[in-house]
Amino acid sequence: MNIVLTDDHPLVRRGIKEILQESLQDAVVHEAQDVAGLMATLRREPIDLVILDLSLPDRHGLDCLAEIHERKPERALKVLVLSMHAEERFALRALELGADGYLTKDRAPEDIIHAVRRIMAGGRYISPEVAEALAGRAFGAGRQPLHEVLSPREFRVLRELARGRSPGDIAAQLFISSKTVSTYRSRLLHKLGLGSTAELTRYCLEHDLID
Repeated sequence: MNIVLTDDHPLVRRGIKEILQESLQDAVVHEAQDVAGLMATLRREPIDLVILDLSLPDRHGLDCLAEIHERKPERALKVLVLSMHAEERFALRALELGADGYLTKDRAPEDIIHAVRRIMAGGRYISPEVAEALAGRAFGAGRQPLHEVLSPREFRVLRELARGRSPGDIAAQLFISSKTVSTYRSRLLHKLGLGSTAELTRYCLEHDLID
């Protein structure tokens, strides 16, 4: 089993690597400190599982989930998000973007091993809290935050606008035109019931959607 552990804190990587190697005797654990290093490892090694932190120095983990899968279309590449952010913040969005599991860093070491084994056996790993949220969404229970109805691309544009990125910068990053970014902005304002980019930024801050 080839695993790449992506986290920008060396001590965190060392601790998680020791946990994995103690319990998974056949695991080869590679390390990456950012998305660029992760992508380089995916090009170089036959990776089976990516363990991905979300708060990385060069890009947010959510923004690279789709790209991770595009890099290895010929392999059944799995992704476990291991984040300091609570499930209610990003778990549903991460699963929607292709992650196979979401785990917070305050969980016990055996939970990490259980999550890895479950995912590599073809399943998904979610906490009871996330399972309840998914069930609530399926049955329409409770009031769903407005941003939960956004498409993955809309959600990414929302976060980039809230970070203060210009339409031109966002267009270059997403390989779309500036006009398309403006169309997304208008659509976001309408869906969220807001009137300006400043209000989009305030919305993201209030809902803890940007670091």
